[in-house]
Amino acid sequence: MEVIDTVVVGGGQAGIAASEHLTNNGIEHVVLERHRIAERWRSERWDSLVMNGPAWHDRFPNLEFNCHPDAFPGKEDVADYMVAYAEKIGAPIRTGVEVKRVRKVKGGSSFMVETSEGQIEARHIIAATGPFQKPIIPPMVPTDASVFQMHSNSYHNPEQLPEGAVLVVGAGSSGTQIAEELRKAGRKVYLSVGAHDRPPRRYRNRDFVWWLGVLNKWNADTPNPGTEHVTIAVSGAEGGKTVDFRRLAHEGLTLVGMTKGYSNGTVQFENDLVHNVNRGDANYLSVLEEADAFIAANGLDLPEEPEAKIIPPDPECMVNPILDLNLAEQGITTILWATGYALDYSWLEADTFDERGRPIHQRGVSKERGVYFLGLPWLTRRGSAFIWGAWHDAKFVADQIQIQHNYSGYHGEAEVIS
Repeated sequence: MEVIDTVVVGGGQAGIAASEHLTNNGIEHVVLERHRIAERWRSERWDSLVMNGPAWHDRFPNLEFNCHPDAFPGKEDVADYMVAYAEKIGAPIRTGVEVKRVRKVKGGSSFMVETSEGQIEARHIIAATGPFQKPIIPPMVPTDASVFQMHSNSYHNPEQLPEGAVLVVGAGSSGTQIAEELRKAGRKVYLSVGAHDRPPRRYRNRDFVWWLGVLNKWNADTPNPGTEHVTIAVSGAEGGKTVDFRRLAHEGLTLVGMTKGYSNGTVQFENDLVHNVNRGDANYLSVLEEADAFIAANGLDLPEEPEAKIIPPDPECMVNPILDLNLAEQGITTILWATGYALDYSWLEADTFDERGRPIHQRGVSKERGVYFLGLPWLTRRGSAFIWGAWHDAKFVADQIQIQHNYSGYHGEAEVIS
């Protein structure tokens, strides 16, 4: 049986970052990936997807994207970048190897890793499978209803869907971009909008990632449990643009409130559309105000942009909100659920999960000795979900493993002072 100090589960951005820092610390390890490197970027995203951050910002420190720094790389470019980086650092990644079970060795301090290629004994386990593990489709519309249902992770392009109108549930980055793509393809589209933040894509000649950096918002502490994931409507599509729900509605997309139920072929919505859109506008304007204050306080010479503060008038769908939709009457043949993902650590048998199956940890260090987590949103701060954020989080975790090595290697005796 193979014995390795550390097993990293997952060959995406978090697993690759972990490998780099483990190598730098001289820690023997292997990265196990059940498919290809960065597989979800290739097969579980739509064809036209681009990164939500510009290439100059959302990358590993030691390798630039092969494109203009202000461009937004496509999904295949991101996957290729991950492969190139893994090769650059010589990451010991084994692809096509599925981890089926990890359990503690009885009476010992190591773990038994059961894989599709055999067993590995390891002292440390880094779970780097990320947050996009189990697509969530709310059990609202019966599977035998006369409408095609799909999660956004399976959507690739408009031609994939049956002809007819589409209801997109979820107005974060994915739902909003897919809804707009479908509208431009000639579909009638309804977009169910819940609570969200919608930062400006650019303001006064700077991208919003720059503003979050200089305003020190990337280092924001993790919110209270249950509020870690704030839906953010931002897009890098078409060179990057600010998401404006009123503008989308004026261009032909129909907004509805939060989806709340289904009965006899009719979907019901909360009467909260106006509140949700207004709240998003308030978030947008607050970022502009903070940016203006920063410019004034630091004497920066950046062009004014008064037109950015103009909020378009309410479209008809906000003046007279739709509270229910009969799918057949409105010609809706598809419901596309952009409703996020659940975590799935069913393969990891460790005493470090709460009653909802969420990891209990501090900065990725779990309560189970020898188990670590990487790649989760808000793992240590707001920036943790991004490529560069995962890189910094991975350094901390690799350093903690090195520290444990140092403790384990101590064999001296304390001096007794009488």
